[in-house]
Amino acid sequence: MKIAVTSTGKTLDSQVDQRFGRAACFIVIDAETMDFSVIDNENIAAAGGAGISSAKVVIDAGAEAVLTGSCGPNAERTLTAAGVKLYTGAAGTVAGAVELFKKGKLAAASGPNVESHSGMDK
Repeated sequence: MKIAVTSTGKTLDSQVDQRFGRAACFIVIDAETMDFSVIDNENIAAAGGAGISSAKVVIDAGAEAVLTGSCGPNAERTLTAAGVKLYTGAAGTVAGAVELFKKGKLAAASGPNVESHSGMDK
């Protein structure tokens, strides 16, 4: 299973970025092998639509699940429509968040956990 994790850096030791649409980058990880690739998020400074555009990036990367701190309604709807499971409230390192996911200790989100444009303040 491919998992996309929002990240502040480009390694598994980087911290989970608490923003989805404006995350510094996405680390796409094969949960079984822990092989990963890094996608720089070109939407970090977008004037609008960052959540939807970022959702398209992880969907196009083949992610089946997203781990992040928070996610707004537009991104959540886009991910859900594509069948990508969303897990909000992730924190700590990227590797740590993936381990919690693999152990079933992260709950799937039932909807967005922040308002639209909340990532613009950070």
